[in-house]
Amino acid sequence: MDVWIAILLSVFLTSIVSLVGVFTLALRQEVLRRLLRSLVAFASGTLLATAFLDLLPEAAELDDAAMGYALMGIVLFFVIEGVIRWHHCHEERCEVHPFTYLNLLGDGVHNFIDGAIIAAAYLTSFELGVITTFAILLHEVPQEISDFGILIYGGFSRKKALLFNFLTALISFLGAGMALVFSSLVEELTPALLGLAAGGFIYIATTDLMPELQRSERIRDVFSSLIVLIAGMGTVQLLAMLFEA
Repeated sequence: MDVWIAILLSVFLTSIVSLVGVFTLALRQEVLRRLLRSLVAFASGTLLATAFLDLLPEAAELDDAAMGYALMGIVLFFVIEGVIRWHHCHEERCEVHPFTYLNLLGDGVHNFIDGAIIAAAYLTSFELGVITTFAILLHEVPQEISDFGILIYGGFSRKKALLFNFLTALISFLGAGMALVFSSLVEELTPALLGLAAGGFIYIATTDLMPELQRSERIRDVFSSLIVLIAGMGTVQLLAMLFEA
């Protein structure tokens, strides 16, 4: 029962992040842009560290095909992004009006996978569940800010954008519930889910987040992003060390 509570709380926390847009309404565009850059860098570091230092080693201990699952995860996220045009879109101006509802659909699929990943991670170990939740939280923040901006730009009112973004985030409960209901298959499915998650994290970090960090023409921004990215990696490693201790 404790594991169930931890899973539900973690999924709830990741869902609440979808309301982050409410805190951006009072910020000036320049301030928001600078903050978002740091969030993107930190999220990139945590995603990569979680994939290479936690998810993949854990999956490899359970199944020799872990690396193959990771490759499948990268391909899966590529297909999802390509077919339904799911994109974080961190730019200030994006022509997203025709793709507003497609973005909601893609975000819903992504949230479903996040919920299942969180459940699978907790059922493997409490440590892995917390670290995975932490990584998902960090990459959800810049994603949800950008998703909120997409809905506003696409014609939604602020209240409607917040509501739809939150409802889409709740789909993660469905993903977690599916993983829990079929818990008897977890031992067989966990290596695949962890490998797919690792591949997804690597794909998100390297194709959606990190390219945004290289858009600046100032070398100072590149180095500052590098420092924050490394800080994100170090945070994941520190959490792992604390749990081991």
